[in-house]
Amino acid sequence: MSGQFKLLKQKRFAPLFITQFLGAFNDNLYKNALVVLLTFQSAQWTSLAPEIMVNIAAGVFILPFFLFSATAGQLADKYDKAALARLTKLLEILIMLVAAAGFCFSSLSTLMSALFLLGLQSTLFGPVKYSILPQHLKRNELLGGNALVEAGTFVAILIGTLTGGLLAGMGNAPIWIVVGGLLVAIVGYLSSRKIPPAPAPAPELRISLNPITETLRNIGFARQNRTIFLSILGISWFWLYGALFLTQLPGLTKNVLGGDEILVTTLLATFTLGIGLGSLLCERLSNNQVEIGLVPFGSIGLTLFGLDLFFAAPIGLAGETLHSLGFLLGHGAVWRVFFDLFMLGVFGGFFIVPLYALVQMRSAEKNRARIIAANNILNALFMVLGAIAAVILLTAGVSIPTLFAIAALINATVAIYIYSLVPEFFIRFIAWLLIKAIYRLRISGKQHIPESGPAILVANHVSFADAVILMGSSPRPIRFIMDHRIFKTPILGFIFRHSGAIPIAPAKENAQLMEQAFQHASAALDNGELVGIFPEGAITRDGEMQPFRPGISRILQANPVPVVPMALSGLWGSFFSRIDGSAMKSPFRRGAFSRIDLHIGPAVAATNASPETLYAKVLALRGERQ
Repeated sequence: MSGQFKLLKQKRFAPLFITQFLGAFNDNLYKNALVVLLTFQSAQWTSLAPEIMVNIAAGVFILPFFLFSATAGQLADKYDKAALARLTKLLEILIMLVAAAGFCFSSLSTLMSALFLLGLQSTLFGPVKYSILPQHLKRNELLGGNALVEAGTFVAILIGTLTGGLLAGMGNAPIWIVVGGLLVAIVGYLSSRKIPPAPAPAPELRISLNPITETLRNIGFARQNRTIFLSILGISWFWLYGALFLTQLPGLTKNVLGGDEILVTTLLATFTLGIGLGSLLCERLSNNQVEIGLVPFGSIGLTLFGLDLFFAAPIGLAGETLHSLGFLLGHGAVWRVFFDLFMLGVFGGFFIVPLYALVQMRSAEKNRARIIAANNILNALFMVLGAIAAVILLTAGVSIPTLFAIAALINATVAIYIYSLVPEFFIRFIAWLLIKAIYRLRISGKQHIPESGPAILVANHVSFADAVILMGSSPRPIRFIMDHRIFKTPILGFIFRHSGAIPIAPAKENAQLMEQAFQHASAALDNGELVGIFPEGAITRDGEMQPFRPGISRILQANPVPVVPMALSGLWGSFFSRIDGSAMKSPFRRGAFSRIDLHIGPAVAATNASPETLYAKVLALRGERQ
């Protein structure tokens, strides 16, 4: 994980990280301090019941996300994002002065106005925070940068919440809250001044202040790319799911576990640490690329550990008196609850970090901030809908553990639905699992795969798993041309059919299918996609490379695009190779986690990419190791 932590020393990332961390910290410091004051000193401020005021405060903070996210997205596309970050931090300082006035004059309306303005400030900063990352980070740093931002945000929320509650319980609490909030805002502004310039991608954009039309337009931008839109729905679902679990922690603590406020805080800290660890592990598990195969892995964990919370909830612990944390830690069932919450956080990190990075990477730069604004709007909407659904179910008599089980089952349904619409997620998961569970893959030259535009990838053909390994190693989807008989192979055939692979047959066997294959390959290249081909035409039977066939020349004649040579080594003799004449007979021939290598060479211009030249380059990349 050292790679992503190095970003914290980079001037192009560290100031942004500090700025967003302090912003999330301050939001939760003020919000929770106000909630605590309204809960324990409600008579001083209002005649309304504390629980009503707490929900009103939550609604006041989230309302700006509905009203102003569309405008925030436009501003972040039209103006320099670093300059906007500084302006939002100046606004934060002014908001703290408004809060000071509210405390000074004991004005609840002024304090609520300050909370609303903090929500506005967060709304304005959200599109800046996420859309600036692709401008300052390299493609292979994007996942690590998002992991740090997500981990930092959750840690800041936790520390801010704890600090807010602590300050609210001190003598002269209003003074401490205001001074603390002002200091954090000032330091945040100073750090924002160090953020490098991030030029506007659409300076000609005309700002529209109509929130309804602009919200619909922003969502329209997101819907232009199906994968992006479904990723946003996945992110929004995660926020609904996570918020539902976290909101019920006080009730779970008191009514199920029989614990006090200290246990609530400890459970919250456990979940937060899980999110942080899961986010940071994403880069380690994905070989420094945006690996959306982690998303299904994350959804599986979110479902399993959400369900286990239902079974883990102990019966008979809650009583008339609350138990101490020490007493509860003596019960194994409580440790199981801690473990489930921690793993929910870990798998939540696996789920959400790649989705954020994918949205940033695949959205057009000129409207990226507006797409992120659409994401923020949908996040807020989903959280509100989740809260309403939880209230309805709990009012109807559903227990908190049962609510967790219902949410987990719905999570599984949502995941299956999304992956059926975009099979790329599930296919990448299978590819990632194959590489991680069976092999130890070492890649060199990944930078030679073009970040955008059409290209042909050529590789030697050692085993039935070759295409899956290459798919899992590429940051972009690959359309493979492969023997039609492979589509009948169990599991692998399913993967290839749903990954857009192009079946081909020899002319003497099926001339029509061969012609269709060349047409589909040409269409894919015209569409700016990557097309993969094994020019040998068949899997090797002796471990040696066979001469490259002329099909590659025919493709290049119709589409003169760059050709990237790739070489696999270490697969000969594996379960998927034909070392014994037929593959997949001896599962443990090579043992677990055998090392394989993928060497990627510089792209060859179409004019120089003859079958003989490409054969020589792939052979040189492979070396002597088969």
